[in-house]
Amino acid sequence: MRADLWRLGWGLLLALCLGLLLGRVFFWLFLFAFGYALWQQRQLYRLYRWLQKPKKRAPPREVGIMEGIVREIDFMRQRHRSRKSKLSHHLKRFQKATAALPDATIVLNQDDEIEWANEVSRRLLGLKSPWDVGQRITNLIRHPDFVELMALGRNVASTVELPSPINPELHLNIRMVPYGQGQRLLVVRDITRLHRLERMRRDFVANVSHELRTPLTVLRGYLEVLEGGGNGNPEVWVRSFKTMQDQVARMQHLIEDLLMLSRLENRNKKPAEVPVAVPEMLEGICREARMLSGDRQHQIRLKAETSLWLRGDERELHSAFSNLVVNAIRYTPAQGSITLHWFKQADQPCLEVRDTGEGIAAEHLPRLTERFYRVDKGRSREKGGTGLGLAIVKHVLNHHEARLEVESELGKGSVFRCLFPAERSHRPRIHLSEAG
Repeated sequence: MRADLWRLGWGLLLALCLGLLLGRVFFWLFLFAFGYALWQQRQLYRLYRWLQKPKKRAPPREVGIMEGIVREIDFMRQRHRSRKSKLSHHLKRFQKATAALPDATIVLNQDDEIEWANEVSRRLLGLKSPWDVGQRITNLIRHPDFVELMALGRNVASTVELPSPINPELHLNIRMVPYGQGQRLLVVRDITRLHRLERMRRDFVANVSHELRTPLTVLRGYLEVLEGGGNGNPEVWVRSFKTMQDQVARMQHLIEDLLMLSRLENRNKKPAEVPVAVPEMLEGICREARMLSGDRQHQIRLKAETSLWLRGDERELHSAFSNLVVNAIRYTPAQGSITLHWFKQADQPCLEVRDTGEGIAAEHLPRLTERFYRVDKGRSREKGGTGLGLAIVKHVLNHHEARLEVESELGKGSVFRCLFPAERSHRPRIHLSEAG
């Protein structure tokens, strides 16, 4: 600034001296002022061109006050560039963090238009970023409960549960959180598993109540008959006691299965790693199965690799294998065939229970291992099942890192296959003779 004043002062003095020497003082003063104005205009024009395209042009080299202005502007631009770089870095970190969240996150402006959404929102809600940016959220999600949620006050936080607009099997929890100046944040969580567990809990309570109420009703009826003297007929007494014994046995079986299932579900530690003679166990199960079959005369066969044992919990394995065989007996017609095959399949110990029973429709296969799930509820109860057998099988196999495979077709029987990991196989020193 001082240099500019000195420069202006010396210029005026020079113009004044020339005017006095040559005459026409005002002409020389005007000429100096005009030249000085042109020089300042040239500096301003160069500054303007640099400000228009600062990345392509170097800062102009000026003198005087313009030099200070250029230096300050360049310093402010560099500081702005540094702040912009930091903000961009933080924004990218925020976007990466929200993208890694298992929940969908959607940022809405004051008009409920989408400003930003993470990738999970595509899977849960079908939003397509960046194409849907700028769209009103209620134009894309039109469920009445969601529209009602969005109609609440802008400073109200609330939640709603509804099915996914792109997949009705998915159940979502949508939480609306106000922030900033009239903006809103939507957090969408997949609660399908919780919804399914809640449904299973309700079904479990209803099924247990029904399973216990039925035999208790029968017992109460026969007790009333006996209280009336049974018409003095000994046959009525015998028949009544036999029926009551059957109903008590049914309740006892149900309670034992419930306790077994509860023990399996609450177990945190791994099952015992003791060698289990599976061929001998299967021989015993076959003997019990023939007794259970009775006059229905099922053809029960066992083919076992006698040198193949398992490491695991003998009690749990016996429960799982016997449940599979008992199920086969219950749902296979008289004189039908039931085959147990114990062998190695691709280095994995495998038990295969094959029957020539009624078969199972494909739509029922995914739910077979649910507690109390029955393909035909009436017929299943008539056959004496509790609806917990395959649930027990599933939990036992899970404890042994094994899996259950089911193949079935209506009218052509079923195949239940238990596949154990190779590291659970065990070779005993003394081989048993092969069972037939």
